[in-house]
Amino acid sequence: MFSFRALVVLVFLSSSLTYGQLEPLTPSQKTNKTAGDVLLGTMPALTMGSTLIWQDGQKGTYQFSKSLVGTIALTYGLKLVINKERPNNENNNSFPSGHTSVAFASAAFVQKRYGWEYGIPTYLLAGYVGYTRIKANKHDGLDVLAGAAIGVGMSYLFTKQYDEKKKLGISSGFIENTPIIGLTYKF
Repeated sequence: MFSFRALVVLVFLSSSLTYGQLEPLTPSQKTNKTAGDVLLGTMPALTMGSTLIWQDGQKGTYQFSKSLVGTIALTYGLKLVINKERPNNENNNSFPSGHTSVAFASAAFVQKRYGWEYGIPTYLLAGYVGYTRIKANKHDGLDVLAGAAIGVGMSYLFTKQYDEKKKLGISSGFIENTPIIGLTYKF
């Protein structure tokens, strides 16, 4: 069985591989690259942690794991097949952006599972990851857009909305012409 630890190692290894950067990064590019790399690891970790915060059992964890594994598999499969050169001429793994696809898979999971209230901040972070990839001269806009579409698509494919309302029930009625309100909570 594929463990979460193995998944984290896979994500970090894929982001840390360098293939012979031809041009040194400017300080601004280095900062953007580092920010994108940090968010690549923290967004999935925080997203996985969100399933523990909401205590929605193994369903959320399992759904996010499937989304993330599917995102990574599709992204790296396309990189191998398409073989597009990066803007900095570093290698031919430009399309689609892996950092962006993982970030948007995390954001889309949070949004679909727990709602837009939590999804908007995660989408803003995911958008920033895409921005960092362009500013670090690793990808162009098409690479980032494709990565975002893959991440969102995979999360929407595997994620179901968390229905917290099933735990809390409100009822009302009358007993002998007296209005009543009842609250129930399922543990």
